[in-house]
Amino acid sequence: MSDLTDADRLARGFTVRREVLSDEHVDRAIAATTSFTADFQDFITRTAWGDVWSRPGLTRRERSIAVLTSMIAHGHHDEFVMHVHAALRNGLTPDEIKEVILQSAIYSGVPAANTAFKLANPILGT
Repeated sequence: MSDLTDADRLARGFTVRREVLSDEHVDRAIAATTSFTADFQDFITRTAWGDVWSRPGLTRRERSIAVLTSMIAHGHHDEFVMHVHAALRNGLTPDEIKEVILQSAIYSGVPAANTAFKLANPILGT
């Protein structure tokens, strides 16, 4: 991957970001970008999406499981909601997402899992 230019990584990052999060989400993020946040948007698109999410070592389903767990553990509720939608786009079922939340209860705590169930329930329609 080191032979890619920043422009290549940015282009690949936008492709993956759109596939995982949706065109609508990425379009909203781009529209909300200011001169203050532009460097951050560039950074996450190149690094998170163009580098890490593009690596071959895990499938997108597996990456979604890891991300959901991390969002639960760290209490990043807005990002958790966004990544529940992404997990569904990446092929996880509502039952698999439920299992991820239950597993997180053991290692991240019952209150964190309780909040995750509360946030995921309206998205999953259960």
